[in-house]
Amino acid sequence: MAEQHVVPHNNQWQVKTAGAEKATKTLNTQKEATNYARKIAINQQTEVVIHGRNGRIRDKDSYGNDPCPAKDTKF
Repeated sequence: MAEQHVVPHNNQWQVKTAGAEKATKTLNTQKEATNYARKIAINQQTEVVIHGRNGRIRDKDSYGNDPCPAKDTKF
């Protein structure tokens, strides 16, 4: 299963599966897109990669069997 990316697109936000050409869904806010991507990642036990408006990665969350569990405690 491939990770889900939350990326900016024309003043909206898209959820795209890694390697896919088309977006899974386009939403109005980054928060909506992140929540949508999170549901997919939990279901598929993959990772969410959140990009900022500049396209650079600003955060990652893993929902699978990660051999190196996260050390941060933000959630």
